[in-house]
Amino acid sequence: MTADRSSIWEEFCADKGISAPCPPSDQFGDTPELADALAKLVLKGQKQATCELKRWFDSRGLALPAIGDHWIIVDGSGAEQCIIETTKVDLCRVEQVDEAFAWDEGEGDRSLAYWKDAHDAYFARQAERDGFTYTEDMTCVCERFKLVWPPDLAK
Repeated sequence: MTADRSSIWEEFCADKGISAPCPPSDQFGDTPELADALAKLVLKGQKQATCELKRWFDSRGLALPAIGDHWIIVDGSGAEQCIIETTKVDLCRVEQVDEAFAWDEGEGDRSLAYWKDAHDAYFARQAERDGFTYTEDMTCVCERFKLVWPPDLAK
């Protein structure tokens, strides 16, 4: 999902005194319910990371996230919720994701066990939709970010 124009981005740019093209907008998760729940975690400051299979970017011809990138996060209905900025990007195999990353992703009880169960299920759904076989030795993109807008929630 992308936006050519965004009221939240215009507010951000006006507040920061910058002029920049509108960044992509997207939701976390693959269902409206999950997108709603994960957007709420970002707004609470609990979710500060996300993970996607590298093949997802490659299959769509998309560049990997880079430090300093901005994203407009939307909820399950597509309504703009916030703006995040990428602070770190690491590539590793799914089986190498560690407890610190699971904690930063902020989902469930924030444990590595929860992260593994939830992401194995998510990646398996993605594999079924996109026609590939998911394995834990696949490369994933572990992205950390900070909430930068709205200003009353950004630190």
